[in-house]
Order: sequence, then C-alpha cells, then structure tokens
Amino acid sequence: MTGPVYTIENECQDCYKCVRHCPVKAIRIVGGKASVIPEACVACGECVKVCPAHAKKIRNDLARLRQLLDSSTKVYASIAPSFAAYFKGVTIGQLAAALKEIGFAGVSETAHGAEAVSAHVSKLLEECPETPFMVSSACPAAVDMIRKYLPNWAKFISPLPSPVRAHCKLLKEKYGNDIKVVFFGPCAAKKNESDANPDQLALALVFPVLQQLLEEKGVLPEFVQQEAELELGPAEEGRFYSVEGGMNDTIRDGSDKVRFVSVSGLDNLRRLLSGTPPTEKRGRTVFLEALACPGGCVNGPAMNAGASLDALFDTDAISPLRTSVGRCFSHCGGANYAPAAVKALDADETMISAALARVGKYSKADELNCGACGYSSCRDFARALLEGKAEEAMCHNFLRQSFQRTSNALIKYIPAAVVIVDENRGITECNRNFADLVGAGEIFETLGNLNGIPVDDYLADFGDLFTGALAHGSEIEKFNQHLGERIVNISVFSIAKGKFAGAVIQDVTKNEFHREQIAARAREVIRKNVITVQQVARLFGEHIAETEIMLNEIAGTYTAQTQAESHGVMKSGGFN
Repeated sequence: MTGPVYTIENECQDCYKCVRHCPVKAIRIVGGKASVIPEACVACGECVKVCPAHAKKIRNDLARLRQLLDSSTKVYASIAPSFAAYFKGVTIGQLAAALKEIGFAGVSETAHGAEAVSAHVSKLLEECPETPFMVSSACPAAVDMIRKYLPNWAKFISPLPSPVRAHCKLLKEKYGNDIKVVFFGPCAAKKNESDANPDQLALALVFPVLQQLLEEKGVLPEFVQQEAELELGPAEEGRFYSVEGGMNDTIRDGSDKVRFVSVSGLDNLRRLLSGTPPTEKRGRTVFLEALACPGGCVNGPAMNAGASLDALFDTDAISPLRTSVGRCFSHCGGANYAPAAVKALDADETMISAALARVGKYSKADELNCGACGYSSCRDFARALLEGKAEEAMCHNFLRQSFQRTSNALIKYIPAAVVIVDENRGITECNRNFADLVGAGEIFETLGNLNGIPVDDYLADFGDLFTGALAHGSEIEKFNQHLGERIVNISVFSIAKGKFAGAVIQDVTKNEFHREQIAARAREVIRKNVITVQQVARLFGEHIAETEIMLNEIAGTYTAQTQAESHGVMKSGGFN
C-alpha cells in the first residue's frame, strides 16, 4: 500500500516546487521526477497544495470504503469539525442523513473526541504542576514532525490519543468493538493513524472523496430535507479544534498557572522548538497547541481554497472545559509518542565539498544559495545529493552554466558563421567565422566579441529576415544571396519570440565558382559533341547518297540483263 501522499510521475513537470515547500524535504528526485519518501514524510500534504501540475495526490481509498459498506459490518462515520468550511451551507444533520442513506449505520462528530482530549489535558495540567512543557497530540502531522525531526522534544508530547482515535474509543464503547469507524476530514496525516491502527480507525478519507461518493450515489446533502440525529449528540466546543488556538480556548480556565501558546505550520513549529528542551520548570507551565497546517485544519491539504469559517460560529459562545465537562477517558488508555528520528547522512566537509564540486561550486563565492533547487542553501543541496534525494540538474545555476558552455562550444566550433541578436537587432553573441565573413575580424580579435553592434551594420540587406523572425517566431531561409562579393546561404530563426533571433550563414562562394566551372566545361563538352554529331551526320548522309546511287546502278544493270535473256528465249521458238 502506498503512503498517504504520492506522485503520479507522468504528470510531474520537474519544477521542484514540492521540494521548496516540503518542510522536511521528504522528496527524492530521480530522472527529473519527484517522489515522496514514505519513511521521511509526515503527510502534512503541503506538496499536494502547491503542485502546479497536480501530480501530488492524497491516497483515495474509495474502493476500500465501498467494500466496507457492501459488507455486513456496521460502519460509522466520524466527521471532522472543518466539514462546515468544505460543505458550505450544509448542516451536520443534513450530512448525517446523506451518509445514512448511502449505507452508514451512524454519523458522529469528531469534535466529541476533541472535547474528551481537552478535558483530559486540563486534568493533566492540573495534576502535574511541575511539568515545564507539554505539546498537544491532536495533530498527527505535527506529532510525526516532532518524533522524526525534533526527537529531543518527543517526551513532551501529551500521552493522549488524537481526537479521532478518542472518538473511535467512544463510539466502540457505545456500539461495540465489532463496528468500523471511518473518518472524513481535510487531513492526509490521519491516514497514517488509520494505517497504524486499522482495528481502531478503519479508514481515513478526505472530504473530496466523500463528495465524490455522494455524487456517485446521487445523494446531495444540500438538498436533504429531513436532518438525521447524530450519534453521541451534537458537539460544541470541540468544533473549534479546526482553527488555530481553538484547542487552547477549550482548556483555558482563567488560571495563571499555565501559559497557552499555539503555533501552526511545520516551519514555525521547527523554529519554535529549535532550542534546547527545558530540564525543569521556570515560571508557568507552557502548553503548546501544535498544528501542521497554517491557520489550522481549515487550511488542510484537501480543503477548498478560501474556505469560509462562518459555519463554525453557529454554536453557542464557547465556555472553558473543566475536568467535569466532556468525557474524561482515562480508562481508554494513553498514547506513546516515542522519538522516531529520521537518520540523516553524517557528511563531513570533504564529502560536502566533493558534492558541491559536482555542480561546479569550488569556493564560497560559488555558493549562491538561490533556493531554486528547493533547498535553502547550496550545502543543504549538497547533502541531498549525497543522500540520493537530489540530482545535479536541479541546480539551475549549474544547468545554466552547462548550457552556456555547450552553446559557446557549438557556436565557436561550428564551421558556419553564427550570430544571435536581441529584440533591437543588436548582436549579443557571434563566432569568429561570422566576424571574418562580414569583415569585422580585427574588431572581434581585439574585443573578443561584437556584442552591442547593430547586426544591420554587417547584414543590412537581411534586416527584414531578422525582423520577421523576431516578430513571428518563424524560420526563414534564403539561398545564393549576395553579401558583398560573396555568395551565401542564410537561415534566420527565432530563439525567443520578440526577444532573440539567430542566424546561420554559410559562404558558398567557392561552391558556386566550382559549379560555374563545371557548367562551363559541360557546355564546352556539349558544344564539341554537337559538332561531332553534326559531322557524323553529314558524313553519314554522304555515304547514304553514294550507296543509293550504286544500288540504283546495280539494280538497273540487273534489270536490263534479265530482259535481254528473256528476249533470246522467245526468239528460239521455245514458246511456239
């Protein structure tokens, strides 16, 4: 089974935008195509949000859901609080009715699990006054970020399950352990929770998949007239878990013993926890609500852009949750968030220098740190090269220099004259052959180029060709054109429409001279042959005439002799 986030390689356009935006750089580039490294990924889904080609996808799992609904198992839906921002104008009762119509045994709000978590966190903070620091376990992507990339802070994660796992506990307690719970929300990381604990959470799907399923079944929740009742009743405060600071607002009780801090976005979380973990309490206990998505779950990777939060405020004004409010589920068991650090290559300076040299960086001055490759510095990119996560071609500066060297070599050594001009028809590059052809060899020898000189100074008769190539992006060829005393073939072509055009000019003067020589010799041979033929014909004609006379004379003599012989026979009486 693939991870929660994957790449459709045929659609990947090797833009490296996913690398630039991935907070943990869990992307490997092979053959210019970006793939997700499952063991390094925290499934925040940021790459899904930013991929311009939509090559990054969240695993669908719809086939598995259909199979589950077609079975005899009772399936319950756990709906994330952010549903109101995705299904605009749809109430939770309408959504519940639609889900029951397509086969779900019951529908409940994940917010119930959130309220239970808040109640228990409040109790932990009250019972453990010496705790210096605690991080919420509500967001699986934030939890994995800490475990994998900030392992020294993992021990401060609250030993509680996430809201959806707490909700599963509550549903199974009421309806039996044999039921299946399916989560619907904006989050890709919930799939990691499902994959790791399928007996507890059978499946985790995103809202677009739910919408697809409802449309396939022809059940649109916005047109549902009769709302359905919710399992465990309607939730209230827990709905605010979907926005940054919402969890803290359900715990805060006015006490000055705890400082409540919220942070959203994994880059911000990394910056906040970049220091040394505390060893003892200093002043108030700090409770950190950590969310992977900027602004909270309402900005999750599967949410519509510009999702409205209006529906979240349909509930009554929130009130602080004491231990007695909600459900304290100490009997449900805790959770263990042990460090699971992603091992990084231990690269020394020699290895990094060698990797930098692979992309033409031999000194500090060569390290531009432009970030075009997706990494914040050239040295980070070098480490990615050593780890096999990156390719040399990802360095745009190296790629540009390589292309420039190749271009220069081709222009320099091509046997024809080559010139490139800008939109003003000023020369930006040319080779020595061009300079010699147009009589500018001394200038080229002195300056090393003819850059900035109008090409019309040398090719005035061909200015319209450059104008056409620049304006229309076309290619124009002319053969046997006169350039001073020379004869040339010229091809003018567009490099960037309206910006650059180039020309390849071949001096064919010698070829034309040889061609004229050959033509002259051919004409002379033809002339001599004609004379010979005429002579042969004349002689042949004379011979024919003499032969005709001779044959006539022979024929006449033969005829006379024959007549004489016939006359003699008649005279002797042979016929009397």
